[in-house]
Formats: sequence, C-alpha cells, structure tokens
Amino acid sequence: MTTTTLQTLWNASDAGHVRQRLYDVLRHAIIRLVLAPGQALSEKEIADAFEVSRQPVREAFIRLSEAGLVEVRPQRGTFVVKISPQAVYSARFVREAIEVAVAKSAAEQGLSRRGMDDLLELVERQRRTIDSGDYERFYVLDEAFHQTLSREAGHESAWRFTEEVKAHFDRVRYISVPDGTPLETLVDQHASIVAAIDARDPEAAERAVQAHLRELLTSLPRLIDRFPDLFATH
Repeated sequence: MTTTTLQTLWNASDAGHVRQRLYDVLRHAIIRLVLAPGQALSEKEIADAFEVSRQPVREAFIRLSEAGLVEVRPQRGTFVVKISPQAVYSARFVREAIEVAVAKSAAEQGLSRRGMDDLLELVERQRRTIDSGDYERFYVLDEAFHQTLSREAGHESAWRFTEEVKAHFDRVRYISVPDGTPLETLVDQHASIVAAIDARDPEAAERAVQAHLRELLTSLPRLIDRFPDLFATH
C-alpha cells in the first residue's frame, strides 16, 4: 500500500502555475487526511517544503478558507477545519441529485460501447485493488468511475460542479477504511449502476446510484463514534 505525503502530491500535480499547484496539493492533502482535521498549518513550513515564497501559500490558504477547508484564526494561525457532519450530509444530498440525473440520462440515451467498456474496466480494476490492499488507488479509481460516467453521458460539467461541493464527503471516505462500508459492496454497487445503464433502465439506474451514495448515511454515525476528534461538534 502506498503512503501519500505532501511531497508525493506535489510531484504528481500537473498544474502549470505555482499558485494553482499549491491550492490543488493542499486541497487534496486535506481531503486525503494527509493534513488532519484540526491540524495547524504554517505558511513558512509549507513555503520552505515546496521552495516557494510565502505569498502563494497565503493565497492558497485564502482559497481553502473560502472553500470551507481551513480556518484562519486571528493571532492564532491557520487550521484545517474539522469535518462537519452537516456539510457531509449536504454534499451527499447535492451529489445524489446530480449523479442520479446523470445515470438516468445515460440509461435513457445509452452509452457508446467504448464508454461501457471503460466503466466495466474501472469496476474490475477496483476489484483488483481490494485484493492488493491499495486503498488509495481504490479511491482514485472510484473518482475515475464517476467522472467517466458523467463524461460518457455528455455531462462532464456536472462532474466538475460535483467536485466543488463534495470535499467533506470525500474526507469521510478516506477515514472509512476499514470502519465503513466494505469495499466489495461499493464495487458491486458500481457494477449494478453499469448493468442498469446497459439494460437501458433509468429507474434501476436511479435506485442503484441512490443505494451507492446512501451508504454514507449508515457509516457516518459509526465513524463519528470511532474518530470523534476528526469531527466538528457544532
């Protein structure tokens, strides 16, 4: 299993401009819990780590604050925001509304053979990551599955919007192994979504997406009990 660090995220980023690259890296680090909820962030340490000036780090902090991922406390510093259960529930609600619409559209209109093959391949690749225990890769493929479905259905802009609202939702996913929904169940749910689209059954596609995204409603209370320090209490 690979271990994600700030440096590996920096090296993997393909953003051309240093300001965008810093924002992307820090955002992904917060989502993947490389930077833990409640953790203090140092402008100087981050600037030194990436060999940049403090100004783009400061700008990244401002953007992350606007996205609700960090909190700037006067005279105290900048801290990673703890996970808000209400924000998670809200993000799940919005994501379900969008992804149900995408899946129903895909089932009504049909996907190309290439699109169906891409989705099936992603399902099988996810199954293989379970056997190898590479949970980080599992979630990368999970993102790829939902993005591919939106793209192949002709609604890639819907995925871009979803990405903006689901950061807190995604943070929960990264703490949910092994305390959340079994990964095998998540893969089976992906397979059910693909099968419903292949059968051109919009109602079945809707039910499959709802079942998939509502798993969080079952696992979140358990995770809050298990990791209370990671969650906001208000």
